[in-house]
Amino acid sequence: MRSKILFGMLAFVIAIAAIGRLVLPGLLESALNVVDEHAPYNISERARTLHDSLFVVDLHSDALLWDRDLSEQSTRGQVDLPRMRQGNVAIQVFSATTKSPTGQNYESNEAGTDTITSLAIVSGWPSSTWGSLFARAQYQLDKLHDLVDANKPEVIFIRRKADLEQLLSARQSDPDVVGAMYLIEGAHPLEGDVNNLDILQAQGLQFVGLTHFFDNELGGSLHGISGEGLTGFGRSVIERADQLNMTIDIAHASPQMVRDVLELSSRPVILSHGGFKGHCDSARNLDDDLMLQVAETGGIIGVGYWDATACDYTPAGIVRSIRYGIDLMGLEHIALGSDYDGAVTTSLDTSELAALTQAMLDQDFTEAEIRAVMGGNMLRFLQGQLPE
Repeated sequence: MRSKILFGMLAFVIAIAAIGRLVLPGLLESALNVVDEHAPYNISERARTLHDSLFVVDLHSDALLWDRDLSEQSTRGQVDLPRMRQGNVAIQVFSATTKSPTGQNYESNEAGTDTITSLAIVSGWPSSTWGSLFARAQYQLDKLHDLVDANKPEVIFIRRKADLEQLLSARQSDPDVVGAMYLIEGAHPLEGDVNNLDILQAQGLQFVGLTHFFDNELGGSLHGISGEGLTGFGRSVIERADQLNMTIDIAHASPQMVRDVLELSSRPVILSHGGFKGHCDSARNLDDDLMLQVAETGGIIGVGYWDATACDYTPAGIVRSIRYGIDLMGLEHIALGSDYDGAVTTSLDTSELAALTQAMLDQDFTEAEIRAVMGGNMLRFLQGQLPE
C-alpha cells in the first residue's frame, strides 16, 4: 500500500512538473514581452513603398532567451522570422542574456542574485546551463545556429564580410532572405577567462557586451553599485576583442567604463539599445556628452523602442528620439536597437516597422535620412568592421 502511495505521489509530481514545463515559459514571456494593444497603424502607399525598399537592421533582440520556435509566427513576444519578413528586416542581432538580478531596476543592483537560472530550468535548458553562464551563452548560440540551419538558405549567419555580401546578393532576388548575428549581453559568461572569448568568437560571436544590470569581472554597470571603469580583466577582454576584429557593445556600461573603452579600443563601438539622457531623462540613458565621445570615435547608437529610452515609446515618440540623436551626434551615428523580447513593453512588434518609416515621413525626414537610420548606417559599419 505504501509503495502505491509513493508511486502515486511521484506520478503527481512528475505530472505537475510536465504541466509547468509546458505552461510556465509561455506565461512568463506573455507577461514580460508585451506589445500594447492598438489599432492597425495607417501606412501610406508612399511609406509602404519606401519601407519595402529599405535595408533594415535591428541591433538588439533577446528572443533566444524564450521557449518558442522562432521559425514560426507567434502570438507571444515581439520577434520571429515571419514577423521579421513582414517588417522587411534584413539583419537581426540576437543577444544572449545569461544573468539578471532579482528585483532588476535601472538605478542599483547587486550581483549576487539571478533569475535566469529559474528560467533555464523551467524552460528545459540542458543541466549544464543551470550553473554555468558560459554554457548559457553557448546554448543560446547553438539555438541561433539551429534556427539558421533549419531555415537555410533563407537565413544567413553573418560572421564575415563574405557572409554580408552573400546576404546583399541574395536579397536582390529574394527580399525574404534575412541575416542573423550574435551578441552577448554582458561578458560575465566568459567567467573570468579571456580564452572563452576566443571559443565564442570561433563559434560566431561578433558583438561583445561588457556588462548588464550588475557589476561584473570587467567593471561597473550603469545600473550597478561601484560605478567603476574597466578592471584589469576588462582591459584584457577589450584588447583581445580588438585582435579578433570583434565589436564592443557599451550598452549598460557605466560612464567610466565607456570612457575607458573609448580610450583603449582601436575600433568604433556600438551601443546596441539605449537612448539620450538629454531627450529622455532616465537612469537607463547615457549623458549627451558621453554620446558625443562615442560619435567622435565612429560609434553607432541603436535607439530603443521602450519607455526608459524614448520616454514616449509610440512610433512618433521613437522617431523624435531618433531626430534628437541625429541633431546631437550626426546622421551617420544613429541606428535601431529595439530590445525586442527583452522584458520590455513596446508599441509595435517587428512586423510593424513600417510605422517608423511613416512616422519619419510625417516628421519631415528625408529619404536619405530614413535609409541611413533604418539600416544603412549599420550596413556601412559592418562593411568596414567585419573580419575578412
